[in-house]
Amino acid sequence: MILEMKVPSPGESITEVEIATWLVEDGDYVEKDQAIAEVDSDKATLELPAEESGIITFKAEEGDAVAVGEVVCLIDTSAKKPEGNSSTKVEKKEEIVIASSVIDKSQESKTYATGSASPAAKKVLAEKGISANTITGTGKDGRITKEDAVKAAPSMGQAINIEGRGSSRSKMSMLRRKVAERLVEAKNTTAMLTTFNEVDMSPIFALRKEFKETFKEKHDVGLGFMSFFTLAIVRALKMYPSVNSMIDGKEMISYDFCDISIAVSGPKGLMVPVIRNAENLTFRGVEAEVKRLAIRARDGKITVDEMTGGTFTISNGGVFGSMLSTPIINPPQSGILGMHNIVERPVAIDGEVKIRPIMFVALSYDHRIIDGKESVGFLVAVKEALENPIELLMDNDTKKALEL
Repeated sequence: MILEMKVPSPGESITEVEIATWLVEDGDYVEKDQAIAEVDSDKATLELPAEESGIITFKAEEGDAVAVGEVVCLIDTSAKKPEGNSSTKVEKKEEIVIASSVIDKSQESKTYATGSASPAAKKVLAEKGISANTITGTGKDGRITKEDAVKAAPSMGQAINIEGRGSSRSKMSMLRRKVAERLVEAKNTTAMLTTFNEVDMSPIFALRKEFKETFKEKHDVGLGFMSFFTLAIVRALKMYPSVNSMIDGKEMISYDFCDISIAVSGPKGLMVPVIRNAENLTFRGVEAEVKRLAIRARDGKITVDEMTGGTFTISNGGVFGSMLSTPIINPPQSGILGMHNIVERPVAIDGEVKIRPIMFVALSYDHRIIDGKESVGFLVAVKEALENPIELLMDNDTKKALEL
């Protein structure tokens, strides 16, 4: 029996996906539920499992965009599993290598029609550092003349091709292209502005030093910075609800819940999973959810639903060493907080210079619905909560707040 495997719907509003990588070879025997391909949507990279066991035949190539419901492969379920014989697969790989070698050599062959240059033209182009492959000749059969070479100029935004230097070209994934579109959209459709502040992380350092081991032993998750920042943001969003709002046409939508998006770097690029109803979570709840989402993003198992929505975003460039940045709003949200690296800096405290672990924080916001007073007040509220967490985030009962 021949089974047609069709592209399942990754989520609402997604109509097509792209075959990112086939994880098996055409003609392989696959087991039921075995991951056979990775597919990119505009929101996530997902694995495609085999629906039955059998011999697989591809109906789409890597890089192909296929509609949801379209057949991507066939599985011959009547085929028997081979007994440890991989010769077919090896032969197929050898054929592919040989075929690609032939193709590469054929592409290297040149004729006048594909951009051959006269000796004089070659000399002029070499002096300019321009490749003949980038010039359209006006001579017979497309031959590049000296006049063509004299008129030629390097393309704007394109590196000059000098002998001995190489470059490569690769197709952007659907996810990467969508991220690019959304970033440009955010810059072009919002009145984005960024305000900055600094946070003395000493109180959080002290709490983590005292309780992190006990916290991890009891809850099987670390006591990191993200729980402090998430709960500080939840508190500030309640104080400044316009930051927890979005524009929809001529209307402003405000939310009485806090779905906090966490920007993480996955193997396929930037992903933004969402911590739902963060206002109802404790320190343990936030840390557990951050860990769960980060693992799923890292393993490529995150779903579209887990990255849809969100009313505010946290981006932690500090894990990569960033000192300061202006994060870009994640539309249609109206605000994003950027965390940065923690560096010991000299600061003035009660008239004395002391060394403190300082983090710069940045709030990018949509000035169309968030005024300067509200944005600055929001960031100050976050700073206050982080510098006085026992009183403002733990209600003066540290052990109860940490569920110890």
